[in-house]
Amino acid sequence: MLGSRSVLKPESSSHMQPLLGRRQFLINSGMGLGGIALGQLLGAKAAKTPFRPDIVPARPYAARHAHNQPKAQQVLVIFCSGACSQIDTFDYKPELIRRHGQPLPGAESLVTFQGKQGSLNQSPWKFRQYGQSGKYISDLVPQIGQMADELCFIHSLTGKTNTHGPGENHMCTGYTLEGFPSIGAWTSYALGSENDNLPAYVAIPDPRGTPQSSVNCWGAGFLPAAFQGTAFNAAKPINNLARPKNISPSTDEATRGFLQRMNQRHLQRYPGESELAARIASHELAARMQLSVPEVSDISSEPSHVLRAYGADDSRNQLKATFARNCILARRLVEQGVRFVQLFNGAYQTGGEGVSNWDGHKVLKEQYSKHGPVLDQPVAALLADMKQRGLLEQTIVVWCTEFGRMPTFQAGASGRDHNPDGFTAWMAGAGVRRGHTHGATDDFSYKAVEDVASVHDFHATILHLLGLEHERLTFYHNGLERRLTDVEGNIMQEVLA
Repeated sequence: MLGSRSVLKPESSSHMQPLLGRRQFLINSGMGLGGIALGQLLGAKAAKTPFRPDIVPARPYAARHAHNQPKAQQVLVIFCSGACSQIDTFDYKPELIRRHGQPLPGAESLVTFQGKQGSLNQSPWKFRQYGQSGKYISDLVPQIGQMADELCFIHSLTGKTNTHGPGENHMCTGYTLEGFPSIGAWTSYALGSENDNLPAYVAIPDPRGTPQSSVNCWGAGFLPAAFQGTAFNAAKPINNLARPKNISPSTDEATRGFLQRMNQRHLQRYPGESELAARIASHELAARMQLSVPEVSDISSEPSHVLRAYGADDSRNQLKATFARNCILARRLVEQGVRFVQLFNGAYQTGGEGVSNWDGHKVLKEQYSKHGPVLDQPVAALLADMKQRGLLEQTIVVWCTEFGRMPTFQAGASGRDHNPDGFTAWMAGAGVRRGHTHGATDDFSYKAVEDVASVHDFHATILHLLGLEHERLTFYHNGLERRLTDVEGNIMQEVLA
């Protein structure tokens, strides 16, 4: 009607949007501000400048500065191949003792790596308290127990695999796959060495052979090959290092001098040839090692009381004596300023399952009764010797293994299956809390439940003690800034002194 007031109603078609109300405006504004703040935080984290060590090709092992003030200068890792059982060494569980012979609660039909599980099984070894810390440690390793007040136990480690090869890769490199740099390679890449006559990184294989992952455990991966570990032990010297018997020392020295003059002349003509400079540096180090390695490896120069303390003179247990000599070699390398030493206890299976390492599936008590004494006295003496010499003030000592073992025995057997869901490592020395326990597994040592830590957390903490920021220590490879801790890793602040 002409005289009436017409009302325009909004169309209901889907392309029309209602006007923004005050409430919705405030909600959107708040979310937008939060998004801006989050973006800045993420951007700040992502924008951390990669750390590029200033490496001179002609001196790739020269000592370099860390990112921050380091608590430690060197690292000594003791690696038990085969997955040493935390239940039978360092992780005391009274409830497991009380429920011995019963099913694992909530996991009565559990199937793990090798098959179905049987009942809960307490350790065949009793646990006793040691030191002022009162730490419970198994009778399998009583002499390490005597050093309890020097150790910081981490009982809440978790892994990503229950298979030995990938597990060794994971603990040594941060990745289960092959082809990634070991933590020792990352360390020598970042920091170089304090000794010009020895490698920056030495791996000491067990007397019985190499671990299952072999050279991957000390490989350089995609880092320059100069930073891989050099493998030798007290019984087996470096291959192809000795001078041929038909060449006299004077002839050998004259030849090296002539080659050095020729190489220097060539470098002056082509100063940009970094690969040539690196190769020359490698050959020159090898020449110096002809003198330095036999000297540092000569365990016979040690006093008799030192050999006796380590068990290196034990004629009744040759395997223990040989491993003890490797422990003395490790201490001597640390004394000489080698940046990273990796000492292996246990090797790839030879002679049957559990014979040459800690992989105790079938008859754990029989197997561990042999492995325990090989490890115990030499490692305890190594710790005591390093403390007496002041080496723990500058060195981190780390004991670790690829994963843990189950609180049950396998069905039809008297051994434990693989368990990456909760296992133990320990640290000692520079920057580490003494007589401390960090994290915990459940009542049966089955799963980590308190201060759960990953291998990346473990690695991040070691790098932090060396003054290195794990998020900045990177290497550009195949379009990615790769790092030891991948995109993970948090420093375990509670283990720091």
